[in-house]
Amino acid sequence: MGSSLDLTRAQWRRSSYSGSSGGECVEVADLGLPGVAVRDSKNPEVGILALSPEAYVAFVGHVGRGGTSER
Repeated sequence: MGSSLDLTRAQWRRSSYSGSSGGECVEVADLGLPGVAVRDSKNPEVGILALSPEAYVAFVGHVGRGGTSER
């Protein structure tokens, strides 16, 4: 996915995978054919992760299994 995505009209929604305590809120926006955008609802200006549909499925699966980026 390129870095020139126009997200000004993106319809963000809180992910159903976010924690219910309010501290782990992830928002997602369906981008149609390009895929899905993901951002931290507490810090939306920090950045957006744009993923293909396949990468989003892998991302959700990894997070759902308790995966982290730490090694």
